[in-house]
Amino acid sequence: MNAVTRIVGRLAQLEVIRFGAIGTVAFFVDTATLYAVLATGLGFYAGRGVSYMVAVTFTWYGNRRITFAESRAYGVAATAREWLTFVAANSVGGVVNYATYAALVANVGLVRGYPVLGVAAGSLAGMTVNYTLSKFVVFRSKAEKS
Repeated sequence: MNAVTRIVGRLAQLEVIRFGAIGTVAFFVDTATLYAVLATGLGFYAGRGVSYMVAVTFTWYGNRRITFAESRAYGVAATAREWLTFVAANSVGGVVNYATYAALVANVGLVRGYPVLGVAAGSLAGMTVNYTLSKFVVFRSKAEKS
């Protein structure tokens, strides 16, 4: 492997690490928001809707400022379109996350006994989809956008 390939590989790994770190912080933002909203008397389902939107917005902002800063949109309309695309992309990852979890719980006894394994597998599967869609759809490089 030549030096350029190694450097590109390292940079890609750092991008994935930044993406994962923002997602991890977003988990805490999501949870804190849910508990705050529940304290107002809003129910579990509506509260989860609110907390999800806060978390996905936090994640979008973090990724546009840190992970994919060089490819972020500028201007009100372009930024709004970027946010909507990010929300849609993360919804796809959410479906993959839940489907992976549900399939493992339904078919693997070990996961039924330890559902956290299903949550972990689902989270990794969803993160993979979210990262891929974020990188190649939401935050495409400026050269790819034109």
